[in-house]
Amino acid sequence: MDLFSRSLSDLLDTVGDLTDDDFARPSGCADWLVRDLVCHFVIDAQDVLITLVTPTADAVTHDAVTYWKVSHAPSDDPLAALTVRLAAAYGEPWMLKHHVQDVGRAAVRAAQIADPRLKVGTQDMVLAVADYLGAYVWEWTLHHLDLVAHLPHARRPHADALARCREVLERVGGAFPASWRDEDVLLVGTGRRAPTEAERAELGDLRIPFVLG
Repeated sequence: MDLFSRSLSDLLDTVGDLTDDDFARPSGCADWLVRDLVCHFVIDAQDVLITLVTPTADAVTHDAVTYWKVSHAPSDDPLAALTVRLAAAYGEPWMLKHHVQDVGRAAVRAAQIADPRLKVGTQDMVLAVADYLGAYVWEWTLHHLDLVAHLPHARRPHADALARCREVLERVGGAFPASWRDEDVLLVGTGRRAPTEAERAELGDLRIPFVLG
């Protein structure tokens, strides 16, 4: 749960440092500008707040890893186009920056006071709060890499969050070479960067990319 708060706080700090020009730059998500990705953070933070106040007495069905559905093909998110339109509706970058900080910091606070043993329901799944927040470390960290993909001056995700996400990826897909940096495992493993010829040889029969959604 601490890693959830750290990874989201780091992401929000990075957004807070962005200039107006940065919002118009491409992100690491195909067809999305930085502003579109930041708008997606607003939606995600709202989802966290909603889920944390949606307790259930039903039996747990998923954990922090099985929460994610794994495939090898790009996901078709029906909300992607809506997110782009919502982002454009903010008009000025400061409006979007203010909103994401508002709901994002609220999500951090809500996570800090949540009972980790409480069960919550989301997307037809039931998880313990600790596992639900643990699953979101993947979301915040991978999208943090997307946020800074074309912003070399921006701060990168915390090492602990990168290591945790590597652990998740290797649990669902198989081990990557131990010598690889965690960030490279995530970028190559999720198709955000093509492997070099040497990296491809090291991967052997490991099938990539892994799409978790």
